[in-house]
Amino acid sequence: MFQTLRRGSRGPLVEYLQSTLNRLGFNSGRVDGIFGAATENAVLRFQRRMSLSADGIVGQKTWEALMPYMRGYVIYKVRPGDTFYLLANEYGTSVQAIIEANPEVDLLNIPVGTLLTIPVASNTVPTDVSYCYDILKFNLESLKVRYPFLEISSAGNSLMGKDLFYVKLGNGPKEVFYNGAHHANEWITSVVLMKYIEQYCNAFVNNSSVGGESVQRLFEQCSIYILPMVNPDGVDLVTGAYGPDSPQYKAAERLNAGREGFPSNWSANLAGVDLNLNYPALWEKAKEIKFSLGYTSPGPFWYVGPYPLSESETQAVARLTREHNFRLILAYHSQGEVIYWQFSTYNPPNSLEIAKSLSAVSGYRIESTPEASAYAGYKDWFIQEYNLPGYTIEVGLGKNPLPISQFPEIYRDNVGLLSLAAILAE
Repeated sequence: MFQTLRRGSRGPLVEYLQSTLNRLGFNSGRVDGIFGAATENAVLRFQRRMSLSADGIVGQKTWEALMPYMRGYVIYKVRPGDTFYLLANEYGTSVQAIIEANPEVDLLNIPVGTLLTIPVASNTVPTDVSYCYDILKFNLESLKVRYPFLEISSAGNSLMGKDLFYVKLGNGPKEVFYNGAHHANEWITSVVLMKYIEQYCNAFVNNSSVGGESVQRLFEQCSIYILPMVNPDGVDLVTGAYGPDSPQYKAAERLNAGREGFPSNWSANLAGVDLNLNYPALWEKAKEIKFSLGYTSPGPFWYVGPYPLSESETQAVARLTREHNFRLILAYHSQGEVIYWQFSTYNPPNSLEIAKSLSAVSGYRIESTPEASAYAGYKDWFIQEYNLPGYTIEVGLGKNPLPISQFPEIYRDNVGLLSLAAILAE
């Protein structure tokens, strides 16, 4: 259960509360992460509607009342005469959605007292909030209940001990790997990947398509592995989940050493290491370049670390990669609306041709990585290690962190790319 929220509370969980109340028609005002009068009044209206004690404070009982709308399902105890068809009509869902959520239950014989998962909303991943680790974890747990075929595991842990969750979509022999938020202030990429996971699951249940590709075809031909948030500690700093009074915030502030824009300028992990400069792909060259620019110690960005794979986060990503036979990878970053496809002198078979196809479906330009950032990234290491296609996808335009208002356009540009990349991998 989430922490208690009341007037004066701030942060991404307040945004999530505001977003949910607005979606339900209780008008909490602008989604800004500040629990003010408008949010308090919306909470009071919701509490009265749900016959709760109306105190304007979001504690355990209020969170419990909100959960079905945030998780997208209710747990229902079967009564005499119930059928999947009647329950689907009662809850505004489909028989197929109930079947997929309850694979162990006999459609024609549901014993009275059986607990069923009843989906009540097709879309539950929020796309209008600052996306932090707790929301990511909550969404993954909810999706797993609604879609039991979803496989969720941990690749390892962050510096602060957070699980680096990854999802497996499909059972096909062709394995591909997508990841996001190596950089803390590029957390919008986590929302892109989480939304894709949810849309894929919805399409699978409804036997439809995602990004122009049949999900049945994707499921049978491909195993898509997605690690949405490589750097959860850094993301929590940037999005406000670590508030100014937290030890994590204070430690990062010291490493920031007075640089402007803190904490939104932060892209590193909480040890002050730029994770996408910490892979063993001409790491010494990256160190030479960044040290020449003055980035010789831990800070908000561009410190390469004491040695390659020095960080628990990069170790976990590298280990997951080595444990699988990935034929193609996408590393999601922001910003620029660009696809970077090369590393050094490597030229994996069909890499440029695939890049051109991804460019055509997304509208993003194909470019070579600028020299100052051309080494020690995850995409670079994958290409060097396996001589297979790897791409850095830079979404959106502007200054990081990109505003969540850009999400609809970013997702529209990338949903087809995400599906096509799996199909094109060899």
